[in-house]
Amino acid sequence: MDKKNALRAGALAAGTTLMMLLVSSPAFAVSRDDGDDPGPGLSVIETLGLFVVAPIVLYLVIHGLVMIGDKSHQKKDPTSSNIATKAKAEVKADSKA
Repeated sequence: MDKKNALRAGALAAGTTLMMLLVSSPAFAVSRDDGDDPGPGLSVIETLGLFVVAPIVLYLVIHGLVMIGDKSHQKKDPTSSNIATKAKAEVKADSKA
């Protein structure tokens, strides 16, 4: 029964995606809307800087801040991760039989 529901969900998602692609075809972008006032286009360098370089730099800044905040936690770890858990019990067998 679970496979049947998964197949239905997949078919629904594929159908919805196909319909959205057909409805939003690029042919609708040929005519301008009323009040449409586009600005100047971006150059290739501006586009790469805005959509490639800026997200990478933002990710590296956030990653660096997280790593700096995490370094202070590694100095002293008071949790149970540094407790030895080996058992040190000895068993003595009686020789009386």
